[in-house]
Amino acid sequence: MERGEGSQVAHEGNTSDFPTSMSPQLYRIEGLTPPVSDADLRGLAELLVDAVSSGAAVSFLPPLTVEQAEAWWRKATETADRKTVFLVARDALGIVGTVQVHPSWAPNQPHRADIAKLVVHRRSRRTGLGSQLMQAIEAEARRAGFTLLTLDTKQGDGAEQLYRRGGWTEVGVIPKYALNPDGTMHATVVFYKDVGGRES
Repeated sequence: MERGEGSQVAHEGNTSDFPTSMSPQLYRIEGLTPPVSDADLRGLAELLVDAVSSGAAVSFLPPLTVEQAEAWWRKATETADRKTVFLVARDALGIVGTVQVHPSWAPNQPHRADIAKLVVHRRSRRTGLGSQLMQAIEAEARRAGFTLLTLDTKQGDGAEQLYRRGGWTEVGVIPKYALNPDGTMHATVVFYKDVGGRES
């Protein structure tokens, strides 16, 4: 489980649109269908670099170059399970946010998926975009047939409260889960959400 600077990008075909707005910001949230364009890969890379350089706990440590981030995104999108969903949010300057849903690999968990890499560019934080992205990815997960979602986030991070407000249930805390940029370790909080109402 897991959970930026944007660039000018063109609208991609074969997308699922979620028109959303929050004054004075205007965002377009849509799905990316591989193969992802070079422009969008660069926009995603710049978003990830912005997140890492601002201290976000998104698996990487600084310094992270745009080239390294772009290589990661290219591999992630090219090798993803066919049921994986990648969403991006765009503003007038380019990609400003993203989130993913990954199906469980386990044959006895066809109903479960992980939410990963919720990232919002610094220029669009505290505008409600994180909540919009989560609402959109949860809707896409339901549409794909998933009823149980799981995720984790750094303890004390702003995303922790976002998930609580969004109706996610805390499972517990894992101490010393990952490294901070200064070399210290932080705990992660594990959450789940039943989005389908299937009986246990």
